[in-house]
Amino acid sequence: MQFLDNLPLDLNLLPKPVYVVGGTVRDSLLGRIRAELDLDLVVPTGAVEVARRLAAVYRAGFVLLDPERQIARVVFPDMTVDIAQQDGASIAEDLNRRDYTLNAIAYDIQTGETIDPLNGTQDIQQRVIRMVSKENLVDDPLRLLRAYRQAAQLNFTIEADTREAIRELAPLLTTVAAERVLMELRYLLQTPTSSQWLVAMIEDRLLSGWLKIPVDIAFKNQVTQFDRSFELVKQHYPALAIELEQPLRDTISTTRRSIGKLTRLLSPELAVANAQLLRLTFSSAEIQIVTNVINYLPQLLQAEMSLPEQYFWFKSVGHDFPLLIVLAITAGIELVKLVGLIDQYLDPDSQVAHPTPLVSGHNLTQSLSIAPSPIVGKLLTEIQLARIVGKISTPSEAIQFAREFIMTNKLLN
Repeated sequence: MQFLDNLPLDLNLLPKPVYVVGGTVRDSLLGRIRAELDLDLVVPTGAVEVARRLAAVYRAGFVLLDPERQIARVVFPDMTVDIAQQDGASIAEDLNRRDYTLNAIAYDIQTGETIDPLNGTQDIQQRVIRMVSKENLVDDPLRLLRAYRQAAQLNFTIEADTREAIRELAPLLTTVAAERVLMELRYLLQTPTSSQWLVAMIEDRLLSGWLKIPVDIAFKNQVTQFDRSFELVKQHYPALAIELEQPLRDTISTTRRSIGKLTRLLSPELAVANAQLLRLTFSSAEIQIVTNVINYLPQLLQAEMSLPEQYFWFKSVGHDFPLLIVLAITAGIELVKLVGLIDQYLDPDSQVAHPTPLVSGHNLTQSLSIAPSPIVGKLLTEIQLARIVGKISTPSEAIQFAREFIMTNKLLN
């Protein structure tokens, strides 16, 4: 098994037997290389103590994940090792309590023996996700959603009886903590090839209880069109596509591209959409992007904006501009009609999309002998609007413009 090549620990320090289980074994059988190795180990007894001892020997991090089920994590610089206590009297019994057969394979790390009581290897070869049992899905309903996420990530299909069972058990997902549901949904949204399984998930009502949405037949067409629109933008404006695929923050791996797909699931009414996102505990950053889409996409879909209107629109949408472009194309706007706005956005010297002040508020208060007040902010805005339509272009012209604006509008009376 390839995951044994770069282990950061001495296997002799582990008790016998120790089994590698789950995704690590599955991915190794698939020849799938992970960017970061996360190792799941099972030991018959004393899992927490084994983890604590390893952490002490290697001066690694130690996290107690579940004291009741005896699960702990050892954090190395380049990988994490989760160590769990065997669930049942044997490893075969443990594997029979797992979700899907492709995840119910164990590898004895000392003897090199593969334990596969449920023929998971065969299902991996056939690229099929098959439940171990319906009862196991009931035990942890999050497993229902995991099938769609893994189908998208691995390019597998879900076996017919398994999918039928998932449909039947779908209402149980509302009993799972929102944070856990969100984690699986994020993984799915972030998978580039997720559209097919997002559609399947909605058709099978997996999120109906959380998002309070009916089965929307139009969703399939919307997601398909979103993907086509993204590829069109990527072909002609790769810089926009790069922005769409960047994580929002170091702590939030979600991308604007994935949020674009998410918006197709949500209500077009801002209050309802916010309630849907809050119910699933989406972050404020993610909610703000959806808010911008709902608020500012309609303006993009209407008649061509004047330069002042563009200025205020750019100021409002910020880094969400590329996503709004893709969504506008998804809604039927031709790319050629958006070229002017895109050129403004991609031009760092554009005073419409990326304004730089000719003068500061301090310059205005000193030159015009006025006290700091909201009037100063209004003057700065009017100066910028005059600049983008070509009325002024220098600091001295800006000061003179502000002086005349005050007199014309009697701002100081």
